[in-house]
Amino acid sequence: MTRNILKSAGKISIPRNVGERLDRRNFIAFAIDCGVLRFGSFVTKSGRSSPYFFDAGLFRTGASLGRLAEFYAAAIRASGVAFDMLFGPAYKGIALATATAVALAREGRDVPYAYNRKEAKDHGEGGVVVGAPLAGRVLMIDDVMTAGTAVRESVAIIQAAGAVPAGVALCLDRMERGTGELSAVQEVERRHGIPVIAIATLDDLVGYLQDAPRHEESLRAIAAYRKQYGVSNHA
Repeated sequence: MTRNILKSAGKISIPRNVGERLDRRNFIAFAIDCGVLRFGSFVTKSGRSSPYFFDAGLFRTGASLGRLAEFYAAAIRASGVAFDMLFGPAYKGIALATATAVALAREGRDVPYAYNRKEAKDHGEGGVVVGAPLAGRVLMIDDVMTAGTAVRESVAIIQAAGAVPAGVALCLDRMERGTGELSAVQEVERRHGIPVIAIATLDDLVGYLQDAPRHEESLRAIAAYRKQYGVSNHA
């Protein structure tokens, strides 16, 4: 494929879509290196036996979480989604939203963030929301989406505060069916009328594995899994 690479003032300008593909590929390699993206036999929250598993909770050092946040910030920026603040669903979303807020601030976009408690607090400041008051357009930050439960709960919290859900940013879109023929991501987009941003998708994972001979067995297992649970039309 011919790449439109322009040279200007001694610098090379790479088209945005090329840079985004490189980011997604780099993210897959990063997740594998951190042991966050693993291959084998795993049971998902939906009860399916999956040949791969993604656990953002394994980004458990300051350096790895900081790098993850940079990937989130890049994906959010590339999406063009308009938002005023971030929201992290408990529990994994708390660290993800916090780190992403820091990454955005370092890039010059300083936005408020908040997260929820699983149980309401009846002392001190009370309530279920910690951090900035929910207001304006709120972008939710989570790791993966299986059934969309965390999103539904987050949307209810955001709307109850009089704010507006702006979208959801994820680490990985598994591109598999949710409760019906649509993927969990598609179900959320249709049900709530909001965009879902993913740093990477199953397509990106497959593309990466196709260039990695040592993952041939995993690639075959993922192809079989996708044939059984994948969506036939994923935008």
